[in-house]
Amino acid sequence: MLKNNFAFRSRLTIAIHDALMVACAWLLAFWIRFDLDLIPSEYLTNALRYLPYVIISQSIIFWYLGLYKGVWRFSSLPDLIRIFKAVFFGVFFIAGSLFVYNRLAFMPRSVLPLYTSFLLLFLSIPRLFYRYYKDWVKHEAAAQRALIIGAGAAGEMLARDLLQDEVSLLPIAFVDDDKAKKGRSIRGLQVFFDTNLVAEYTAKLNVDIILIAIPSASDIEMRGMIEACERAHVPFKTLPSVKELLSNTVSKGNLRNVAIDDILGREPVNLNWAQIKSSLSGKKILVTGGGGSIGSELCRQLAQVAPESIIIYEHSEFNLYQIHSTLRRSFPDLKLSAILGDVVDRAAVEDLIRNEKPEVIFHAAAYKHVPLLEQQVLAAVTNNLIGTKNVAEVALAEKVERFVLISTDKAVNPSNIMGATKRAAEILCQNLNTLAKHTSFITVRFGNVLDSAGSVVPLFREQIKMGGPVTVTHPDVSRFFMTIPEACRLIMNAEAVGAGGEIYVLDMGQAIKISYLAEQMIQLSGLSVGSDIKIEYIGLRAGEKLHEELFHEQEQLLGTGFEKLFLAKARRYEQDVWEKQMENLLVACKNRDSVDIQAQLKQLVPEFNNVDEQEY
Repeated sequence: MLKNNFAFRSRLTIAIHDALMVACAWLLAFWIRFDLDLIPSEYLTNALRYLPYVIISQSIIFWYLGLYKGVWRFSSLPDLIRIFKAVFFGVFFIAGSLFVYNRLAFMPRSVLPLYTSFLLLFLSIPRLFYRYYKDWVKHEAAAQRALIIGAGAAGEMLARDLLQDEVSLLPIAFVDDDKAKKGRSIRGLQVFFDTNLVAEYTAKLNVDIILIAIPSASDIEMRGMIEACERAHVPFKTLPSVKELLSNTVSKGNLRNVAIDDILGREPVNLNWAQIKSSLSGKKILVTGGGGSIGSELCRQLAQVAPESIIIYEHSEFNLYQIHSTLRRSFPDLKLSAILGDVVDRAAVEDLIRNEKPEVIFHAAAYKHVPLLEQQVLAAVTNNLIGTKNVAEVALAEKVERFVLISTDKAVNPSNIMGATKRAAEILCQNLNTLAKHTSFITVRFGNVLDSAGSVVPLFREQIKMGGPVTVTHPDVSRFFMTIPEACRLIMNAEAVGAGGEIYVLDMGQAIKISYLAEQMIQLSGLSVGSDIKIEYIGLRAGEKLHEELFHEQEQLLGTGFEKLFLAKARRYEQDVWEKQMENLLVACKNRDSVDIQAQLKQLVPEFNNVDEQEY
């Protein structure tokens, strides 16, 4: 009700203003016609006599053509066009009707063009002045001065939205790398050239905040812009990527702080959702390790493809509770089973698969913490390899359609126990695929996942929160990174296109130095490296190497028809020899002999080479 009353009062105010402008334009036209002298009495009398008719006629036409629907705060070119139409229609109607009535005997012919000109000015100028006042005078007094990087469509839309805001941010200029836009003006704002000079422009223009408005920027381009912003020593924000903006309009509400995944140095991966849905819709799906960082996100994304049911198998009660509660809230109609259990327990795995009868299994259960597992050889082999063996062999026996192993880049030329166990699990699945008639075994391999349990990002975040120092193992150590949702989409897409026996690898672009990641996280927290938070180099930990690889030199990379999704051609292993070596490893595990377990693991994975034996 209050909103309706306000709208009514606003329109009434505009109508009164416009009626007064009609009167002023009408009388001024007569006055100017007589050279600013006294208007002869007969003309003045007739001008005043017909003034009410002119006001009423003109006001009706204004109303009919929508002049009272516009909001002065947002007056623009369409509003001016409506004013021109309303004025000219009104003049023609008034002139025509009065001509029919009395042949315009009382009116000098020059009055009509003068009236038209004055009325156009009197209606347009107040509207434009009001918008100017709101956009610049009042806005500038209350807002932060913002420099927008990107003079494209997104930048223009952002500037328009900010100029219409009562307070908050005031755009004052653009910066763009397109030479064709250098020196031009967009919405009254000058376009400067070269984003590398952002720091200079910030100082010159007294900028309070920088806004990055290039949603189509690659991660490498984003990294360069962020480094330029950091040199300016003012806060900066960014618009999300094009993909994130597809369902939204560019506005100040889309602005967010720059996140660490904005600078991964790799283009976003666009996978085939239609094929994923076709493959998984209506299926019974089992996710082992479904409460972990990868497993839980995988469950969330699987729930979106309308499976018949999702079975979550997890040995952590708390993690299982969390993901079960999340899915139950978000997908109340989803058929869901949450089962506590361990993949190492062969009998439990057999009961699980026989009772639930899954058609697709995503095997995400694994120990992943490299230094910890170097001292826990038995636990690593038991969980990562024997646990995989249990689930995979039962899947084979029960004729599960598809088994997807989630692996890691640390399985390539492994230098630690974790990587060696994951490589052995890959070989196991490849060998089982040669025996399978009804089950396809597929492996997906990728690098580090941002914010996953045990990853470096949460550790750095906690160290920054505590005031530092941030600990990095080595100045040159580098890793490949991806986001958790992206990793899960890759896993699902590989399941959809895999025929069995493949190892799918994501083209993850350039590896990122961990020291650079630490510096960026400190700066994105609004702090300075060295003065606020120090970086300490503590040396490589047990089992770590300087650089990871995504595929072995003997694994020829083949295209898959999907951008950035590659197929690593599997290497051959003698089945009989490998099975005998596996038996020897099981005996070593039964005897709990860590030295023998490690020796047998090296037999299983010939390329396994402890990092302590390597030289850098």
